[in-house]
Amino acid sequence: MSFTPEVIDSDASMVLAALSDSPDTESVAEFTPGPGISRLELRFDIDRLRDALAECLDRESYAGSMQSLGFGALALTRRPGQTEWTENDLSGRYWIRGDERYIEEPREDLVSEASFSEFNPAFAGTYFEEVHRELCRRFPVGRMRVLSKAVFNTNSWHRDPEPRLHIPIMTNPGALFVVDRYVTHLPADGSVYFTDTRWYHTALNGGETERVHIVAALAYDQITS
Repeated sequence: MSFTPEVIDSDASMVLAALSDSPDTESVAEFTPGPGISRLELRFDIDRLRDALAECLDRESYAGSMQSLGFGALALTRRPGQTEWTENDLSGRYWIRGDERYIEEPREDLVSEASFSEFNPAFAGTYFEEVHRELCRRFPVGRMRVLSKAVFNTNSWHRDPEPRLHIPIMTNPGALFVVDRYVTHLPADGSVYFTDTRWYHTALNGGETERVHIVAALAYDQITS
């Protein structure tokens, strides 16, 4: 397109300079570490993770997959002897600035991560039990859940009382994780990612296939306000 501006000011010059660079359409499908998000050395077998997911969904009588759920959760850990989970157990305390007032407010009740000290016997013998054991050798693991994010769906923009570990099982290049102002993709290749979710963050699935992660809360000292 041929266009001759009438005014060449800083705005016009900025746009022309931006257009001189071609967009990077390759690296967005990779993981790039940044503030509040890192990849650990620890890795698990992605095929065994997917087999374990299928086995656990079968035990819980999910119809096919977690794809249709905006927010689906399987509890992999429990309080000693626990047999039922409340919505608060599966969600827990977070803070949000939810409207035009820009005022931060708490949602849900604070959950004691340290109290979720047992692996859920409903999933005993699966590879997830081995994953839990290996994580506990290195970190104080609290609630450990399998969480799904439906197609074209996003979480709220919020912060949590503690950091989390993410192990993607099913994903796509449009599934993104945002911590503060940093955005990246977490490939499902057996990697374990540390996410400092004490900062404002969100997760979204902008792709056309399911996004399912193991998410393990780390039971270090929790933020209470």
